Amino acid sequence: MSRKPNLELLPPWGSAVAGATGAILANAAVYPLDIVKTRLQVQVKSKPEDILSTVDSEPYYTSTSDAIAKIISEEGLGGLYSGIHGSLIGVASTNFAYFYWYTTLRNLYTSSQKNMRPPSASAELALGALAGAIAQIFTIPVSVVTTRQQTQSKGQKKGLFETGKEVIESEDGYSGLWRGLRASLVLVVNPAITYGAYQRLNNLLFQGKSRLRPWESFFLGAVSKACATVLTQPLIVAKVGLQSKPPPSRGDRPFQTFIEVMRYIVQREGLLGLFKGIGPQIMKGVIVQGLLMMTKDRCVKVAQN
Repeated sequence: MSRKPNLELLPPWGSAVAGATGAILANAAVYPLDIVKTRLQVQVKSKPEDILSTVDSEPYYTSTSDAIAKIISEEGLGGLYSGIHGSLIGVASTNFAYFYWYTTLRNLYTSSQKNMRPPSASAELALGALAGAIAQIFTIPVSVVTTRQQTQSKGQKKGLFETGKEVIESEDGYSGLWRGLRASLVLVVNPAITYGAYQRLNNLLFQGKSRLRPWESFFLGAVSKACATVLTQPLIVAKVGLQSKPPPSRGDRPFQTFIEVMRYIVQREGLLGLFKGIGPQIMKGVIVQGLLMMTKDRCVKVAQN
């Protein structure tokens, strides 16, 4: 007797709630890494004299541990949680929208196949990219505000709504809330690669079973996210540059495109500058994705019992 191996076991809204719950718990657990990777990615310095000339205004971070130590020294432990409320709202809404549309589209695709075959690797990527694009259009304003909050210095800390108002009152107006949308739409390949790899690895290693053990879910989530992060890190860095305040060396002139950000970074730091912050980025991504998929699968099992 054949089974329907790749139809989701929960309806779209159920997968959305499970995904959002897992995202909140996972991101809250490793939020300091999110702060550190954002601070590392937004700074653009390449020469010793650049570092010395700005040391009195903005700290320069040389590594993950250096960033943690300086943030605690300058802002206290609370500095490692700047903007956490907006960030959790953002990851909850993004993951809710993503899992809702991903489950809906995947079920429709699988049902349309005559022999109920699982989607191919290219189909998984396409489904994930489409779901990610829909999610980004509606949730990117929270990402913009959160990035601004995470990069505010100690004397400029503002709340979620105050920061949003500041963005709106800038030269971009309301469109400033969608800064980096193009880069974000390109970056939908990240979750597309992540969840596409997750499904393919599940099929290869665990015969596509729907009830995974916690360690199996964590392993698949961690490996798939690490692959996606390495492939898309330059775009991630460019997106952060677009959404944060421009560096002082640009005279407060905001970047207009992610290509402009990448060119600016390469001119000052070389190609490796496009991969700055990749350590905490991968560490955070691996832990978050592992915990997210493990929690999501547990929520699915609880809902079914």
